[in-house]
Amino acid sequence: MSERMRYLGKASNDELARKMMKVVWVLSVVVLGLVVAMRRIKLPLPEGVDLTFLPAVNAGLNTGVALLLVGGLVAVLKGRITLHRILMSVAVLFSVAFLLCYVAYHITTGETTFGGEGWVKTVYYVILVTHVVLAAVSFPFILMTLVFAATNQFGKHKRLSRRIYPIWLYVAVTGPIVYLMLKPYYA
Repeated sequence: MSERMRYLGKASNDELARKMMKVVWVLSVVVLGLVVAMRRIKLPLPEGVDLTFLPAVNAGLNTGVALLLVGGLVAVLKGRITLHRILMSVAVLFSVAFLLCYVAYHITTGETTFGGEGWVKTVYYVILVTHVVLAAVSFPFILMTLVFAATNQFGKHKRLSRRIYPIWLYVAVTGPIVYLMLKPYYA
Protein backbone atom coordinates (compact mmCIF):
# COMPACT_ATOMS: atom_id res chain seq x y z
CA MET A 1 0.00 0.00 0.00
CA SER A 2 1.40 3.39 -0.97
CA GLU A 3 2.10 6.09 1.57
CA ARG A 4 -0.63 8.24 0.00
CA MET A 5 -3.21 5.45 0.35
CA ARG A 6 -2.28 4.85 4.00
CA TYR A 7 -3.05 8.50 4.79
CA LEU A 8 -6.19 8.65 2.68
CA GLY A 9 -7.51 5.53 4.43
CA LYS A 10 -7.50 7.18 7.86
CA ALA A 11 -10.87 8.11 9.35
CA SER A 12 -11.57 11.82 9.66
CA ASN A 13 -12.09 13.33 13.08
CA ASP A 14 -14.88 15.86 12.50
CA GLU A 15 -15.46 16.58 16.18
CA LEU A 16 -11.81 17.48 16.77
CA ALA A 17 -11.88 19.61 13.60
CA ARG A 18 -14.86 21.61 14.91
CA LYS A 19 -13.07 22.27 18.19
CA MET A 20 -9.84 23.20 16.44
CA MET A 21 -11.69 25.59 14.10
CA LYS A 22 -12.88 27.56 17.12
CA VAL A 23 -9.26 27.86 18.22
CA VAL A 24 -8.29 28.97 14.69
CA TRP A 25 -10.77 31.85 14.75
CA VAL A 26 -9.91 32.94 18.30
CA LEU A 27 -6.20 32.80 17.50
CA SER A 28 -6.76 34.74 14.26
CA VAL A 29 -8.62 37.52 16.08
CA VAL A 30 -5.97 37.67 18.83
CA VAL A 31 -3.12 37.85 16.30
CA LEU A 32 -4.88 40.52 14.25
CA GLY A 33 -5.53 42.52 17.41
CA LEU A 34 -1.90 42.18 18.45
CA VAL A 35 -0.63 43.32 15.06
CA VAL A 36 -2.95 46.35 15.14
CA ALA A 37 -2.00 47.13 18.76
CA MET A 38 1.72 46.98 18.12
CA ARG A 39 1.39 49.94 15.77
CA ARG A 40 0.05 52.03 18.67
CA ILE A 41 1.95 50.56 21.61
CA LYS A 42 5.70 50.92 22.00
CA LEU A 43 7.37 49.09 24.86
CA PRO A 44 10.75 50.38 25.99
CA LEU A 45 13.61 47.92 25.89
CA PRO A 46 16.00 47.52 28.84
CA GLU A 47 19.32 49.34 28.56
CA GLY A 48 21.65 47.54 26.18
CA VAL A 49 18.96 45.42 24.50
CA ASP A 50 18.84 45.93 20.76
CA LEU A 51 16.38 44.16 18.45
CA THR A 52 17.50 45.79 15.21
CA PHE A 53 18.73 42.39 13.99
CA LEU A 54 15.16 41.06 13.83
CA PRO A 55 14.19 42.35 10.35
CA ALA A 56 17.04 40.27 8.88
CA VAL A 57 15.90 37.27 10.94
CA ASN A 58 12.35 37.79 9.67
CA ALA A 59 13.57 37.89 6.06
CA GLY A 60 15.50 34.68 6.69
CA LEU A 61 12.47 32.99 8.24
CA ASN A 62 10.28 34.05 5.30
CA THR A 63 12.88 32.75 2.85
CA GLY A 64 12.92 29.48 4.77
CA VAL A 65 9.11 29.31 4.63
CA ALA A 66 9.17 29.83 0.86
CA LEU A 67 11.72 27.04 0.38
CA LEU A 68 9.79 24.71 2.70
CA LEU A 69 6.54 25.43 0.84
CA VAL A 70 8.13 24.57 -2.50
CA GLY A 71 9.67 21.43 -0.99
CA GLY A 72 6.32 20.48 0.52
CA LEU A 73 4.60 20.83 -2.84
CA VAL A 74 7.21 18.74 -4.60
CA ALA A 75 6.97 16.09 -1.86
CA VAL A 76 3.18 15.77 -2.08
CA LEU A 77 3.26 15.66 -5.88
CA LYS A 78 5.71 12.75 -5.65
CA GLY A 79 3.49 10.96 -3.11
CA ARG A 80 5.94 11.47 -0.25
CA ILE A 81 3.27 12.37 2.28
CA THR A 82 5.38 12.00 5.43
CA LEU A 83 8.01 14.34 3.98
CA HIS A 84 5.22 16.73 2.92
CA ARG A 85 3.82 16.76 6.46
CA ILE A 86 7.26 17.41 7.97
CA LEU A 87 8.10 20.24 5.55
CA MET A 88 4.72 21.91 5.97
CA SER A 89 4.90 21.58 9.77
CA VAL A 90 8.32 23.22 9.78
CA ALA A 91 6.95 25.96 7.47
CA VAL A 92 4.22 26.61 10.05
CA LEU A 93 6.80 26.69 12.87
CA PHE A 94 8.96 29.14 10.89
CA SER A 95 5.86 31.27 10.31
CA VAL A 96 5.08 31.30 14.03
CA ALA A 97 8.69 32.25 14.78
CA PHE A 98 8.39 35.02 12.18
CA LEU A 99 5.21 36.32 13.77
CA LEU A 100 6.78 36.39 17.24
CA CYS A 101 9.91 38.18 15.98
CA TYR A 102 7.82 40.60 13.90
CA VAL A 103 5.68 41.59 16.87
CA ALA A 104 8.72 41.82 19.19
CA TYR A 105 10.46 44.16 16.76
CA HIS A 106 7.49 46.37 15.93
CA ILE A 107 6.24 46.69 19.50
CA THR A 108 9.66 47.92 20.65
CA THR A 109 11.02 49.81 17.66
CA GLY A 110 9.81 52.77 15.63
CA GLU A 111 8.71 52.48 12.03
CA THR A 112 11.27 52.59 9.24
CA THR A 113 10.17 54.73 6.33
CA PHE A 114 11.00 53.80 2.75
CA GLY A 115 13.16 56.54 1.24
CA GLY A 116 13.04 55.61 -2.43
CA GLU A 117 11.51 57.90 -5.02
CA GLY A 118 9.53 57.59 -8.25
CA TRP A 119 8.55 54.22 -9.69
CA VAL A 120 10.65 52.33 -7.11
CA LYS A 121 8.52 53.82 -4.34
CA THR A 122 5.35 52.74 -6.16
CA VAL A 123 6.70 49.20 -6.62
CA TYR A 124 7.71 49.05 -2.95
CA TYR A 125 4.28 50.10 -1.71
CA VAL A 126 2.43 47.75 -4.07
CA ILE A 127 4.54 44.84 -2.83
CA LEU A 128 4.24 45.96 0.81
CA VAL A 129 0.47 46.48 0.76
CA THR A 130 -0.25 43.20 -1.06
CA HIS A 131 2.15 41.38 1.28
CA VAL A 132 0.51 42.74 4.45
CA VAL A 133 -3.08 42.32 3.27
CA LEU A 134 -2.54 38.80 1.97
CA ALA A 135 -0.63 37.80 5.13
CA ALA A 136 -3.55 38.94 7.28
CA VAL A 137 -6.20 37.35 5.09
CA SER A 138 -4.35 34.07 4.63
CA PHE A 139 -3.50 33.46 8.30
CA PRO A 140 -6.75 31.77 9.38
CA PHE A 141 -6.93 29.78 6.15
CA ILE A 142 -3.39 28.46 6.57
CA LEU A 143 -4.42 27.29 10.04
CA MET A 144 -7.62 25.73 8.65
CA THR A 145 -5.59 23.82 6.07
CA LEU A 146 -3.43 22.52 8.90
CA VAL A 147 -6.55 21.51 10.87
CA PHE A 148 -7.98 19.62 7.89
CA ALA A 149 -4.72 17.71 7.47
CA ALA A 150 -4.41 16.98 11.20
CA THR A 151 -7.97 15.65 11.37
CA ASN A 152 -7.68 13.53 8.22
CA GLN A 153 -10.10 15.65 6.19
CA PHE A 154 -7.91 15.36 3.13
CA GLY A 155 -10.55 16.41 0.59
CA LYS A 156 -11.09 19.71 2.41
CA HIS A 157 -7.34 20.03 2.98
CA LYS A 158 -6.61 19.63 -0.73
CA ARG A 159 -9.36 22.03 -1.87
CA LEU A 160 -8.31 24.77 0.54
CA SER A 161 -4.58 24.27 0.10
CA ARG A 162 -4.90 24.73 -3.67
CA ARG A 163 -6.25 28.21 -2.99
CA ILE A 164 -4.17 29.25 0.02
CA TYR A 165 -0.80 27.77 -1.01
CA PRO A 166 -0.05 30.35 -3.74
CA ILE A 167 -1.04 33.18 -1.40
CA TRP A 168 1.16 31.84 1.41
CA LEU A 169 4.03 31.40 -1.04
CA TYR A 170 3.55 34.96 -2.34
CA VAL A 171 3.65 36.31 1.23
CA ALA A 172 6.77 34.26 2.01
CA VAL A 173 8.57 35.46 -1.13
CA THR A 174 7.56 39.12 -0.87
CA GLY A 175 8.61 39.38 2.79
CA PRO A 176 12.34 39.21 1.98
CA ILE A 177 11.79 41.50 -1.02
CA VAL A 178 10.24 44.13 1.25
CA TYR A 179 13.15 43.71 3.67
CA LEU A 180 15.77 44.11 0.94
CA MET A 181 14.04 47.20 -0.45
CA LEU A 182 13.77 48.74 3.04
CA LYS A 183 17.22 47.64 4.29
CA PRO A 184 19.08 50.83 3.22
CA TYR A 185 16.71 52.90 5.36
CA TYR A 186 16.99 51.05 8.66
CA ALA A 187 18.64 53.22 11.32
